[in-house]
Amino acid sequence: MSRTRSVAASTAGVSRRTVLAAAGAVPLSASAGQALHPITTTAGAGAGASVAHSRPAATAPLAPFTKGTTVASVAAPRNSSGYRRLGDGPGWQRVVRSELAAPGSGRAGRRTALAAFVQFTDLHLMDVQHPLRLEYLRSHDVHAWRPHEALTVPGAVSLVERVNALRGAPVTGSPLHFVMTTGDNTDNNAHTELEWFMKVMSGGRITPNSGDPKHYEGVQNSGLPLYWQPGSTARDHDKALGFPHLKGFLAAAVREVRSPGLNLPWYSTAGNHDALPLGCYGSHGDPYLTEAAIGGRKLMSVTAADAQKLQDAIKHAKDPRGTGYRDFLKAHARAMRPVTPDEKRAPYTQADYLKAHLDPAHQGAGPVGHGYSSANLDAGTQYYAFRVSEDVIGISLDTTDAGGHYEGSIGTAQLKWLDRTLTEHKDAYAVVFSHHTSATMTNTRPDPARPGEKRHGGAEVLSVLSAHANVVAWVNGHIHKNVVTPHRASGGRSFWEVSTASHVDFPQLARVIELTDNKDGTISLFTTLIEAAAPHRTDYADLSQTGLAALYRELSYNAPGANKALAGGAADRNTELLLKKG
Repeated sequence: MSRTRSVAASTAGVSRRTVLAAAGAVPLSASAGQALHPITTTAGAGAGASVAHSRPAATAPLAPFTKGTTVASVAAPRNSSGYRRLGDGPGWQRVVRSELAAPGSGRAGRRTALAAFVQFTDLHLMDVQHPLRLEYLRSHDVHAWRPHEALTVPGAVSLVERVNALRGAPVTGSPLHFVMTTGDNTDNNAHTELEWFMKVMSGGRITPNSGDPKHYEGVQNSGLPLYWQPGSTARDHDKALGFPHLKGFLAAAVREVRSPGLNLPWYSTAGNHDALPLGCYGSHGDPYLTEAAIGGRKLMSVTAADAQKLQDAIKHAKDPRGTGYRDFLKAHARAMRPVTPDEKRAPYTQADYLKAHLDPAHQGAGPVGHGYSSANLDAGTQYYAFRVSEDVIGISLDTTDAGGHYEGSIGTAQLKWLDRTLTEHKDAYAVVFSHHTSATMTNTRPDPARPGEKRHGGAEVLSVLSAHANVVAWVNGHIHKNVVTPHRASGGRSFWEVSTASHVDFPQLARVIELTDNKDGTISLFTTLIEAAAPHRTDYADLSQTGLAALYRELSYNAPGANKALAGGAADRNTELLLKKG
């Protein structure tokens, strides 16, 4: 096989490559995901194809482009105590990691780019007025509710704006091929959130509001001192820590936002918060919880003891189907407050998720279905493979478990499909995407739709990936922290696992990944973190869309109980990851 073409040299050819629906590519079993055509063929019209065009190459010579990345600057506090105001801090240096291959001298002058793309993960777009939220867990765990949650939509739009402003990949300068989301695109499996996510990614006008069309109704104007009350001068838990009084904040938070949409093709991977109500309950068949989601009563406060019991049940997977949660709500029915009902808050199903991606109204820069196809819809699957460039394929796994709980696994059919896909495309480097990390695939609870199918954890997925020399990376999220892990195997079958921090918890990041051939028997994966386009400094008087996005970042830094280690170490951020490959 040839693995020496550069992205710049092959851009025209790449843009003609297609992602094919399973039915139009090769015969599939009923449970298979989307498949690729053989590498040497292209899709014909009517084959269910969707064309993935990379951004056109610049006419000028390719050059590194670090403006707007964390190599150039990172948000950092300007004061040393109390509520921290953010400003421009120094960038993060690139770290060369040689656990899997030694760096050869002169490789920078020899290398050619094979692929470049962006990873979004854990956007957690939130309908914060939804009746089925767990804000009241804050009475036991202060970080169970975060003061910035009402601003997830303008924050995500600002991240889209950052990607659109990148003129090329940070190290090679080559054109970016696509954006991949690795799950938890929504927060509470609500139709409102799914619509907002599709418009953030593909472009459109978004009103991040539900219930009363004119007013916010939720914990932040409840008068409860447990939560930051931005529009009130009354003292509350967070104002005592220095959070500001911001008149007009809630009106601005539910105001219309406009997303330009990504100017790159984008692909989608599902996370547990996309698949399960509250990210943990396999409760789609529960009529009480479905009705409560769209109804007019919202629980906003419970005792610390009751909050601890509910949180412990979630953490220890004692209530995967949500029956205990249903009983909890019934027991606290008299404490609920009235809110405006809204049918758009209903939980969405896997089929709803796929149909939203296949909807032409949300095609944006493509491809049709954003990786998913009608074959996925027919088979009830959410995994697929796609062509990245001449020498690279992408594989998107579905690691969510419909049986409940927030950790993941995959079924036997998907595991066999993964092995088969890697074998069939052994002459192409493979980048695997999923929501869960290898260490968080520990939930092997049966899928209610396939009760007889065995589920497989992270160790078994690692075993399959380690059996194929063409695997170079497993890219995922879920843990909200930057972690880069080497997986060593014999015979050139080593690869890197790249886990990226979320865009909901500080430092609110996404990651650019470049794959290059060093022409010396090694390849390099370059990882470069990026922040949203909003300025690091905030202005309390600026409640514009951009001002809110900046405030989103600063509030997240100051969120009580926030984990300050989510950026990871220097070796988990901006890196060069070397691999020995033939």
